[in-house]
Amino acid sequence: MNPDIAIMPEILAKHGLTPEEYDRIQKILGREPNITELGIFSVMWSEHCSYKNSRPELKKFPREAPFILVKAGEENAGIVDIGDGWAVAFKIESHNHPSAVEPFQGAATGVGGIIRDIFTMGARPVLNMDSLRFGPLEDAQNRRLFAGVVAGIAHYGNCIGIPTVGGEVYFDESYNGNPLVNALCLGVLRHDQIKRGRAVGVGNPVIYVGSATGRDGLAGAAFASRGLTAESHEDRPAVQVGDPFMEKLLLEACLEAMRVEGLVVGIQDMGAAGLTCSTCETASRGGSGIEIDLENVPKRETGMTPYEIMLSESQERMLLIAQKGREREVEEIFEKWDLHGVTIGRVTDDGVMRVKMGDEVAAEIPAKALTDDAPVYQREARQVENLMFEFSHVPEPKDYEETFVKLLSSPTIASKNWVYRQYDHMVQDRTIVAPGSDAAVIRIQEANKFIAFTTDCNATYCCLDPFEGGKIAVAEAARNLVSSGARPLAITNCLNFGNPMKPEVFWQFRRCVEGISEACRVFGTPVTGGNVSFYNESPAGTVDPTPVIGMLGVIDDPKHITTQWFKDAGDVVLLLGDVSEELGGSEYLKRIHGLRTGTPPRMNLSHAKRIHDTLLDLIRRGWVKSAHDCSEGGLAVALAECCMSNGDAIIGAEIDLSRFGGRLDALLFGETQSRIIVSCAPEHAKKIGGTVLGTTGGKALRVGAVSWDVALLRDAWWNAIARLMDA
Repeated sequence: MNPDIAIMPEILAKHGLTPEEYDRIQKILGREPNITELGIFSVMWSEHCSYKNSRPELKKFPREAPFILVKAGEENAGIVDIGDGWAVAFKIESHNHPSAVEPFQGAATGVGGIIRDIFTMGARPVLNMDSLRFGPLEDAQNRRLFAGVVAGIAHYGNCIGIPTVGGEVYFDESYNGNPLVNALCLGVLRHDQIKRGRAVGVGNPVIYVGSATGRDGLAGAAFASRGLTAESHEDRPAVQVGDPFMEKLLLEACLEAMRVEGLVVGIQDMGAAGLTCSTCETASRGGSGIEIDLENVPKRETGMTPYEIMLSESQERMLLIAQKGREREVEEIFEKWDLHGVTIGRVTDDGVMRVKMGDEVAAEIPAKALTDDAPVYQREARQVENLMFEFSHVPEPKDYEETFVKLLSSPTIASKNWVYRQYDHMVQDRTIVAPGSDAAVIRIQEANKFIAFTTDCNATYCCLDPFEGGKIAVAEAARNLVSSGARPLAITNCLNFGNPMKPEVFWQFRRCVEGISEACRVFGTPVTGGNVSFYNESPAGTVDPTPVIGMLGVIDDPKHITTQWFKDAGDVVLLLGDVSEELGGSEYLKRIHGLRTGTPPRMNLSHAKRIHDTLLDLIRRGWVKSAHDCSEGGLAVALAECCMSNGDAIIGAEIDLSRFGGRLDALLFGETQSRIIVSCAPEHAKKIGGTVLGTTGGKALRVGAVSWDVALLRDAWWNAIARLMDA
């Protein structure tokens, strides 16, 4: 961009800055900014980087706990203690807009970015997960987006050698034109290996490492902070291009440098806003300044302007602050890995981010003005009225066998094997429970620890009742972990919403945050960090509020690892929790009756906590053979998954619901919360308690007079997505 360009109203609008914000910039600088400075303010004051619309609400999250080593908002990722001097760093982030424009690279670079957030903390990445949302697969455009995103995730994770061990995928009309692509990474490290993204030590060198800078990804943070339009495909320069093999080299080189005593003082990923973000954030955190010379920045294109260099979001780059006089040690490490390691500046004591191009100053801005002192807004919130429905007006199915097959074939409920078979989930030889059960379980060999992880969110609930939906998202994540034998420990979240300027959207956001906060306090799972993704809108409309929860759990003894499928014929099937007729917001109403309305299930958090504690106690006593949470599709889907989710090892069940009364479709497909199906040997049934549903055995799932051949159910469930993708 021409450095002498006049800053007119249309230039401000293109940069996503308001006239009031421009006035504020002029007061900060005491003069008019040049175009490079305007671009820097634009990306750093975007919602994506500054959280200017969400920051007041995020303060409601519980963040404190004795096991929290790095809190939410302090660094690139939160870190929690898992015992014996070991810790894990984990975080989830969105890459929604880039994936809508260019699904393969958008998703791939989303994975690459979240991996860098983890190893910049000093942790070795050991697992990836994802949380994805698309429009219905009956539409060819949605199939194209879905295929491209999954291929991009698989490509990056498989090539870099980090297992993608699980996640979730939902399909709904609200995501037409605006898919959600949330990527999560977790890494392991010792307490004394934690690194900070801080520029400290006046005179210490600022070293650029990794790939060269190009024009890809220009102003990606600003692009992510506005709604998608019919012209968004013209923003392809805002979509980065990733190279997982380069990132593998960068990962190993950075970890090697960080393991050298005293060599690396601070380190920061060049993610959103690229070199701009990494320089001003490290300076702000360190209470210092930074001066860099862009002539020294490795470039892969000629004639790049300061504006382009500072705003480029080229991938696989990091910024290191090293000890003065030890520059050559850093350079030698990165030369060994065939990467750039170039000193481009130094730490100063004036609190200013100063960008030079040779002898000329291209930008000079107080670092804190770009970070801590960015504008913060209190947005208007207006409640959305929910549409009600009368259960009595919903006809009962005439053919339960056909209805259940149709429900199991719903892509939201169907097996996601079409997705996870493209992922290498066994690389690194850590995976104990692979995709296909309630939560992934991995072994951390170096620490002799076992952890479980899950991602969860039912956006339909959040749309119909954001407060209850937020609570349910946390509770289901916890329920998935305890069903796997793990103690829930902490969460990260990715909050995907529409335009915060719309009062109805901001009300949804606020209520979801409040629901999540309340649930986290009850379960004792503080928030360690995450991401807010606003402006998830397209000409087709606004996405449903989708606050995705990623939850970490610790398994104290490998004997406690539990999976969801039935193990033996003749076992007793029990239900922990209640049987009731809550159909509001259910997948049954949506898929079978075309209704997305009503009051979603109520979440009693104290009751849920008692269920979770009870199940963990039962697992530790060795009485539980399998455990599976009831979620979308209700009791019937959960029972069927218990029968058929262990490959070809089908075990049916005989279930009796006659004593409960009420309509059978509500009993089978209602989505009452805090319910877990367990199986056990007959001698343990009375000791466990709960509600006896029946026994395992045979090749059919029978509920009273209704019977389904499990092999036929499995075919419908296992192959549903593949059949739609081949259409």
